[in-house]
Amino acid sequence: KKPAEKKPAAEKPDEEPKAEKKAEKAPAGKKPKAEKRLPSKEGGGDKSGVGKAKKKKKAKSVETYKIYIFKVLKQVHPDIGISSKAMGIMNSFINDIFEKLAQEASRLARYNKKPTITSREIQTSVRLVLPGELAKHAVSEGTKAVTKFTSS
Repeated sequence: KKPAEKKPAAEKPDEEPKAEKKAEKAPAGKKPKAEKRLPSKEGGGDKSGVGKAKKKKKAKSVETYKIYIFKVLKQVHPDIGISSKAMGIMNSFINDIFEKLAQEASRLARYNKKPTITSREIQTSVRLVLPGELAKHAVSEGTKAVTKFTSS
């Protein structure tokens, strides 16, 4: 059995150049892998309803305030950046404040038996939720924004 094993071993050096050729064709080996991926995509194309449904689910975008936070940062400090972790924290902070203001405005509208939340309810909720000087600045900026919106 051992001599039989030696004969294939003797043949293996002949096969090694073939293996080296295969190693040289490794990039070509990668191409079939890519080709294997392409038919799977085409397979997804055959199941167009399933593939499109998955794409529609993936296309569901999560709205964030990140671009607006970045714009404000550049207005205030043009030379300063922000990490993605800090941006996530700022986004969560804005969502939290928005939720608090919306709840307070809803409560005010309910107390006054009004079906609509107007800028007046938002302004009052800002005064109730935000502290001191921050509330004053927020009210003035909000008033300016509403005036600009109604004039255009």
